[in-house]
Amino acid sequence: MENDISVLINKIITDKDSPFYQISLKIIELLKTSKVEDPPVFRKTLEKVTGKISGVFGIQGATNFLRHYDLVEGKRKPTLAIYDHAFHFIGGAQKYGLTLAKALEEDFDITIISNRNVTHENFLEWYGLDLKKAGIKIVKIPYFDKRETSHIDPHRIMKGTPNPFHIISRESGNYDIFINNGMLEMVYPLSLISLLVCHFPERRPQSYFYSDKYSYTIYNSKYTAGWIKKRWKYEPHKHIYPPVDMEVYEPGQKKEKLILSVARIEEGGTKKQKELASTFLELKNKFPEVSAGWKLVIAGGSAGDNPYLTELKEIIGRAIDGSIELKINISDDELKELYKKGSVFWHLCGLGQNDPAKVEHFGMTIGEAMQNRLAPIVFDGGGQKEIVDHGRSGFRCTSVKGLIRYTLKLMQDETLRKELGENAYLKSLKFNRERFSREVRQFFKNIIPGI
Repeated sequence: MENDISVLINKIITDKDSPFYQISLKIIELLKTSKVEDPPVFRKTLEKVTGKISGVFGIQGATNFLRHYDLVEGKRKPTLAIYDHAFHFIGGAQKYGLTLAKALEEDFDITIISNRNVTHENFLEWYGLDLKKAGIKIVKIPYFDKRETSHIDPHRIMKGTPNPFHIISRESGNYDIFINNGMLEMVYPLSLISLLVCHFPERRPQSYFYSDKYSYTIYNSKYTAGWIKKRWKYEPHKHIYPPVDMEVYEPGQKKEKLILSVARIEEGGTKKQKELASTFLELKNKFPEVSAGWKLVIAGGSAGDNPYLTELKEIIGRAIDGSIELKINISDDELKELYKKGSVFWHLCGLGQNDPAKVEHFGMTIGEAMQNRLAPIVFDGGGQKEIVDHGRSGFRCTSVKGLIRYTLKLMQDETLRKELGENAYLKSLKFNRERFSREVRQFFKNIIPGI
């Protein structure tokens, strides 16, 4: 057995630059093949191996190794934590992470980590996801609690401030697998296996940059992958398009003269709802006959004191005929009804932006609209190029003028609306939840062969 110990030590030294999970698995395989029937001798050997691992990879490495050994022995179910600093808000990125958790709930003991209070009932209402098999753990971050802000915004961390997200880093070490769904590069992963779900590399590498410390990086679009390579200087590992799960329209149902926009109403206005409302007012003013009977509904989530929302309401109030409606924090059922009725979908995220982070990274609500046969008109940039095929499953534009031009075209041609809507539905099948869940389960099966 002493000879086996030497082999194990040599393996550790030789493979110390390899991912720890692979090193741990190789050591466990060697232990399993070592013919030791005397339990006290085996325990002594295991202690020596663990001590060596601790010397090279630290106490956390030794802890992860012992947990890994228990998993391979089938002594328990693997634990998985998924963290997002915005789980308390409605959002496409948050739906991505929670749907991922739902896809894995049968194989893992799952904990959802949030920095603000949120409930299973919230997830069911917002996304139609029953996640009661997963636990919810609220980990408060004192830095933000003292400032009494609802947003856990890393941009607000002043230079020289100790990393407030170390509390999440420490928490990550309590699980076999840790998933950072908030693309928050300031969280250092301590788990056996770690995954960063990157919806876009918003911040450049600087103090507290740990994105490249994760075992795997999953990205939501080719647009995002390109910017990970350009901004973070490494190759991401796996492309999984977001889960679009909003197919409620049934063929034959009557569509209304309704233009729909669905997006979070952010304080910075990156989703361009004010521009959409102003454009619709311009349409009604300049083309009253063509736009007669049409209305615009802007739906989205908002929290706390939101100056942008106040400004948006002021613009909408100019529509004295009530042709623009605003729906804030509506339920999943109410949103579904809007998708059933809608004919055209507007999304201009990216308009007038020089910052690539403020161009739509994918556009889940665009996919939702397409699932329900709305003809989309979207900004020609970012991940939207991967969703909408111009002239076939919708239109892409680069200006308000383009938005007006294509909208008038659709308003005047019901046959074209139906044709583009049908093609949009066919394209949306590429992004549905069934496909997403299948890809997620297969990916985890591939990366965790020893569990």
